[in-house]
Amino acid sequence: MKLTRLLVLIVLITIAACSGLNESEVNSANDHGSSDHFISERTSINASSRPNIDPEQYSSESHEWGEFVTGVKTQLDTEEEVIALTFDACGGPYGRGYDEELIDFLTEHEIPATLFVNKDWIEHNEETFIQLAENPLFQIENHGTDHLPLSVSGRTAWGIDGTSSPEEVYEEVQTNQQYIYELTGETPSFFRSGTAYYDEIAVEMIQDMGLEAVNYNVLGDAGGTYSSEQVEQSLLQAEPGSIALLHMNQPSSGTRDGVMNAIPQLIEEGYEFVHLDDSPLK
Repeated sequence: MKLTRLLVLIVLITIAACSGLNESEVNSANDHGSSDHFISERTSINASSRPNIDPEQYSSESHEWGEFVTGVKTQLDTEEEVIALTFDACGGPYGRGYDEELIDFLTEHEIPATLFVNKDWIEHNEETFIQLAENPLFQIENHGTDHLPLSVSGRTAWGIDGTSSPEEVYEEVQTNQQYIYELTGETPSFFRSGTAYYDEIAVEMIQDMGLEAVNYNVLGDAGGTYSSEQVEQSLLQAEPGSIALLHMNQPSSGTRDGVMNAIPQLIEEGYEFVHLDDSPLK
């Protein structure tokens, strides 16, 4: 038995030398008593490959630009009294903060929500991000790498220059897609661009990468600029199947109090809260 374990360890060290694995990974495999666990774990890490699309095949000329272009989903395709709360975490100059009280409220009252998280925000809040990803109340989705409007020709939204080519569109989506996978083992199914602006070619690319571009039909906090009263009144305009756009990265905004005031009223009206993947989208 000892000889078998020694041989396994030698094999693992050889693999590590060839593949760039570190000592802790080898020790972890040895601690489990066989190479089977180690190899299967390593295989799962590499399971998410880059989507097999060629950015060069897409046109660099588009005809639509905005939040509601062809292909962008804005509602749940249902007549049931359900609402999908979505919270963006933008990162960079658009806010690296974390509204812990808001998330604690959702957790305490068991309110599910979908979190669109930007790569920069994750990098500055990694421990918090891992905790959120492990909480089944929260569905983690992709909010881009550099929080850019998604354009194949460099269009601008709210003073922010967008991606300027199909290749840049691909990297804005895929770099964070892969990063989230590496941290969580889960691949996002939905994407929301920085500023929520797209052109129709970028949306086509998102779809070909296996995601859906998602925006909203309830502007919950206008990028964190609404007062708590405005957030509350906006959410109370929700209809069956609404998707609300809010932010979890600006704790000094009116978002938290507005959400906390609106949710009990919506529950009283008979609404339930769901994840985006609980229903087809339209």
